[in-house]
Amino acid sequence: MLRAKPAIALAGMLALAACSGSDAATAEFPTWQNNEVNAISRMVTGGGIVTLTSMKADGSLETVALDQSSGKRLWAFPSTMAGRLPGMGVSPPAIVETGKDQAVVAALDPLKKGRWNALLIARDGRTGKQKWTRPVHSTFGPQRCGPYICLSEHTALRTARVVVLDPADGKTRWTLPGIAEVEWADAARVLFLRLAANPMIESYDIRTGKIQWQQPIEQALGKGIDMSGGWAFGATGDNLVGYVAPYTNPRTRRVSTFGLFSMKLTDGSINWMRPSVVRVYPSGNPGFAPIVRPVDQQGQYGGFARLEADSGRVVGQITAGQVPGSGWWLAFPDAMDRLGFLKHNTKGSNFDLATGKQLPIEEAKGWSFCVTDPKPLQLRQQIPGFYSTAALCRYDLASGKKLAEAGSAPPAWFTGSQGGWRLWRDEKGAVHGVKDGSADAPGMYG
Repeated sequence: MLRAKPAIALAGMLALAACSGSDAATAEFPTWQNNEVNAISRMVTGGGIVTLTSMKADGSLETVALDQSSGKRLWAFPSTMAGRLPGMGVSPPAIVETGKDQAVVAALDPLKKGRWNALLIARDGRTGKQKWTRPVHSTFGPQRCGPYICLSEHTALRTARVVVLDPADGKTRWTLPGIAEVEWADAARVLFLRLAANPMIESYDIRTGKIQWQQPIEQALGKGIDMSGGWAFGATGDNLVGYVAPYTNPRTRRVSTFGLFSMKLTDGSINWMRPSVVRVYPSGNPGFAPIVRPVDQQGQYGGFARLEADSGRVVGQITAGQVPGSGWWLAFPDAMDRLGFLKHNTKGSNFDLATGKQLPIEEAKGWSFCVTDPKPLQLRQQIPGFYSTAALCRYDLASGKKLAEAGSAPPAWFTGSQGGWRLWRDEKGAVHGVKDGSADAPGMYG
């Protein structure tokens, strides 16, 4: 998904970190660390398996499967991307649960044969044994859609479509013409973002492909939508919260319509909208504790606000006048009830979001990007411009210095949680897991 694009585009000016006084408590829970991988994609889980895309020392890619309970590497095979856009970030594999501690993992393997540029291979999650294959010309990559695998096909051709595949045998259940991306699915239905001149969210019956409802994004944010700036979606409860990032047309210099909005999963009706706000990074998923900054018609930034995902109302903010110049990175604690400005190697500042009052900076700790000027990945036989998913490091906000605290976990709003497990990559690409029983919630990358 295009969750990574806005993070890269805005990382130089907007960022969050998090104070986390409870992270030391992760030592009380089952934890593991796998240093054998260099994770550069999001991690996806299912059936007791964790799978991801890893980069080898020579710049080639591989699909890796880990045991979720121990972090032990189960298997790995060469991987590739064929037609994915750099702004979308490195594609993760897709994983579909097929039973207790059973899953099918689908990923793209290298292939150069005639018009085909990759081979979609479905494998047993535990053993890596091949189940079926499907040749691919160009694609954004496979995605889980409820009990099936959704694959965008021929994305570089006029015959672009989405195919819904049975994970057991790879047979096509139904197809959808055009380019679309899965934003949410359960056992009964799937919501697609249709990428077209008039982008919209559409709901389909997962078994039959019958359309249930559609909602143009312009209905929420207004005319002038251009998805080139990137987007992100997240669902909590009965709502889907979406973010469309701004995009400046290089020819007209006009900025596209952007902002945050929420719609009902059941019928697509609009719950609330917040036009002309940008999402800041790192931060919670749009469907879970979104943090935004308003932008006026002259392109001037306002203060910062945390929104309630259910209602869109402001639950904490500071004004533009309280923003201290430049050269800072934002900092938030686990509860996101405070907002800090981290300045590397010097003293920062800290504010109470509820009251807007400045707080003492002494003893304040926070999380921020480990690298604030990331370099693009040097991938073999791939178009340039891809970045790995970001890692967070802990800092002392009073001095702006990085803290070396092995084993401390980034905050839940960043990692998300599935089945009581929280997973993340560190700045060296190693994968960590902790089973702390956190409630299911989306993280920054979904």
